[in-house]
Amino acid sequence: MRNASLLVPVAGSTNVPDLELLLESASSVRAQLSFLVLGTMPRAPVFAYGIEPYGFPAVPENWQEEIETAQVELTTTARAIEALLRGSGTSGDIGVLNCEPAALPAAIAHRATTCDGVVMSSDLRDDEVLFHAAVHGTLFSSPAGVILNGTGAGKVLEPARIFVAWDAGLPAARAVHAAIPLLKEAAEITIGLFDPVMSPERNGEIPGSDIARWLSHHGCKVTVQQYPSGGEEIGKCILGRAAETGADLVVMGAYGHSRLRQAVFGGTTRSLIEQKRMPVLLVH
Repeated sequence: MRNASLLVPVAGSTNVPDLELLLESASSVRAQLSFLVLGTMPRAPVFAYGIEPYGFPAVPENWQEEIETAQVELTTTARAIEALLRGSGTSGDIGVLNCEPAALPAAIAHRATTCDGVVMSSDLRDDEVLFHAAVHGTLFSSPAGVILNGTGAGKVLEPARIFVAWDAGLPAARAVHAAIPLLKEAAEITIGLFDPVMSPERNGEIPGSDIARWLSHHGCKVTVQQYPSGGEEIGKCILGRAAETGADLVVMGAYGHSRLRQAVFGGTTRSLIEQKRMPVLLVH
């Protein structure tokens, strides 16, 4: 992502030296990194004493101390990242976001709205609340693509080989649109279709020919592959075939199940989110 502005959410407990590979990659493509140190504010433990409506609220004395301790950790991490950023010569800035868990998705999405993409720090996985808030907020409430498992991969911002999981659906198309800067710089691109249906309404009479023609016009070196799943879960198929091609990054659309509240991912999307081995770019 040459000259891109990228949001990088990290946990307050992150091991700052683990971010060095990302800084090196960002420096080589002249990307700007906006780090956001995340924390969850302890919910106010308000108790009522007496009989309603005459009771009065009381807050435990140590609640404020817990908030201050958490804020100190976030601030310390932010300063360490700032020092690392300054020493690397990479362009960027650092912010701190500490709020209640329910407010995290919207707050992160707001920050992602004016970025070219979001690179989730792998340490967020250690805190399930932070991880899901960051992923759901950016995928469902912002236009930015989300890169997972990227902070420990040296080629995540300049992948030589990219595997595109294609099904001609809208999320997949959005993912490819978001990945165009990466695709144009890649040496090899594999378009993978799993159990394609050859019909105008589904994958077309020649599945994959449309996206191959489009990317080839951009100067991309594209290979289209059709794979039978053999009854295996599609997420596992994608990871297996991507590994066979030596892919540095998987590009895929993120699909959700819930109509009332889009926070439940489909099986394939969930598999790609939960796996920790392959860097993946997801767009809803």
